[in-house]
Amino acid sequence: MKKLFTLFTLFTLTFFLFTACDEDDNTTPVVDTDESTDSPQLVAPGAVVDIQVGTAVDIKFSGAIPGGFKSAEWAATGGTAAQKAVPNAGATDGTFEATFTAGTTAGAGKVTLTVTDAKDKSSTVSATINVTTDPAPVNYTGFVTTQTWKADRIHILNNKVVVKSGNTLTIEAGAIVKGSTGTGSLASALVVERGGKLIAEGTADKPIVFTGTSDNIKIGEKMGTNLTVDDAGLWGGILILGKAKISASDSEGKDINETQIEGIPASDTYGLYGGSDDTDNSGTLKYVSIRHGGALIGEGNEINGLTLGGVGSGTKISYVEVVSNKDDGIEFFGGAVDCDYCLTTAHDDDGIDIDQSYSGKITNALVVQGAGSDHALEIDGPEGSMVAGYTLDVVTLIGIGGTAKSEIADFRKKAVGSNKNIYASNFPPAGDGDISLSSGSDGTYAANTLTFDKWEVKLNAADSDILNICPEIGGTRTMLNNASGSPAITAVTTATVGTDLSGFDWTWTKAKGLIN
Repeated sequence: MKKLFTLFTLFTLTFFLFTACDEDDNTTPVVDTDESTDSPQLVAPGAVVDIQVGTAVDIKFSGAIPGGFKSAEWAATGGTAAQKAVPNAGATDGTFEATFTAGTTAGAGKVTLTVTDAKDKSSTVSATINVTTDPAPVNYTGFVTTQTWKADRIHILNNKVVVKSGNTLTIEAGAIVKGSTGTGSLASALVVERGGKLIAEGTADKPIVFTGTSDNIKIGEKMGTNLTVDDAGLWGGILILGKAKISASDSEGKDINETQIEGIPASDTYGLYGGSDDTDNSGTLKYVSIRHGGALIGEGNEINGLTLGGVGSGTKISYVEVVSNKDDGIEFFGGAVDCDYCLTTAHDDDGIDIDQSYSGKITNALVVQGAGSDHALEIDGPEGSMVAGYTLDVVTLIGIGGTAKSEIADFRKKAVGSNKNIYASNFPPAGDGDISLSSGSDGTYAANTLTFDKWEVKLNAADSDILNICPEIGGTRTMLNNASGSPAITAVTTATVGTDLSGFDWTWTKAKGLIN
């Protein structure tokens, strides 16, 4: 009897279950929202956050919370994190912000955020912190008065920074100045107005470095690790303007003794240069490295690494390096300032460019061409009636043999000056690696106001004779002679003239192995 009852019970239960399933066939299933909800998706800052010991910074995270925001928890190493802002309860996305206060010890730190949604699902993400003893960078824009930029912090140029007339900017040895990115009117540059002074005196062990903000160089370092010789145009450059004589003319061809420097809009009068005082003093540059500049300011127009407009002989410039500039390395617009142990490397246009009857002396100079370089030397003559001659003495020019456009030198516009003790090597073959006379410079050569003496050229293997690279005089390729009639340019295998390269041991160029 008991067995029969059990069978009956099982039959009844089976029938009930079958009937229930049949009735549910036409109903919509209930979705379990808890099971289908994703966990919070959090995004931390992409870059490492730098902060000085004992200071605070706000750290922002973002996230999507499909299950609706419930709570946030913060943790930190290297300091403390205090919640500043979170989304409203139930929000499905938003921003999470905390204030991180660094401790007293430099090193790696972290801010960790854990977000929990209304379904008790959690996600965790961290931001990387670099706690440093370095002070926070100092930002500048517009006009600056007399002041000193110290080496214990990084100085940021935002757009044009102008040293006003009557004021002196002093930069300590070892200081780092970084120019912000930007083009056109937003291009960053340091401009010294006529009557202003820049005193930037570094040492071989502590050079003053100008570079772009993307350079990871830090306080106390001579160079960063993330930029190469191919990185150019990251900021503007340095423009020093003085009251010395220039040879210029207006649109009607009339002489003028002042004009606007290229790279500065005509409406900005601080861009004027030129005058009558060849002894004018705009300051001192010594052991200064200018890197990765040449920001675009107009179609096909970039800022030179170092622009010297009407700069007088009272200004002292020595041991200056320009690296990877989008335009010329160093350009002289008139003036009478001397330059000793100046180096330009991997410029995209010319190495040393002379214009408007510059009358100073350039000695112990080195030009190292890059893949995009044009002339190592580009020498222009007067643009007005005033004529003055420059001196180039003890110069080494190093080409990059495979660059078809790279030339040794181009003398233009009735150039007037003395060129002696110059050595050139590793330039392309004739037709590209030439020494050229153009735009009337053959006339100044013939008149003996453009002179050459003691040039040595290590010829490209494709050139059989020095005559191949010398300029045309009277329709024929003629060996350049000095005033005594003896050859002024000779082919050599080993140099006996040119720069003492040890004078550039302190440079970025040397450290990167580009001097040989």
